[in-house]
Amino acid sequence: MSNDPWATISVLARLFAEFDTDRGIHEEEQWTLQVLKMSEEVGEAAQAVIGARGTNPRKGHSHTWQDVHEEVADAAITSLVALARMRPDAEAFFAGFLERKAAKFLPAKAVVDQS
Repeated sequence: MSNDPWATISVLARLFAEFDTDRGIHEEEQWTLQVLKMSEEVGEAAQAVIGARGTNPRKGHSHTWQDVHEEVADAAITSLVALARMRPDAEAFFAGFLERKAAKFLPAKAVVDQS
């Protein structure tokens, strides 16, 4: 396993694309299904929050905050894999997009100082 998260994301994206292609799923449908998978993972994170807060009277405290952390990370991984499946330049695209988004909320100096 690589220490470079984007290398791992790229390998996962290629692997899942190969699985879907072998099953006869066309590229845009693969992308659609991957985006739907993102929604599923976010739902699991929400379910974990409900469990960590104990707000479902039938289930009580069914999750821990560690479970929430893991579900949020899983949602992030799934999202990055989706982006890598749709864009060969996913890493550069993400970096540029993050910079533009961050610039809306952070002073220019703070964005530069963190690099």
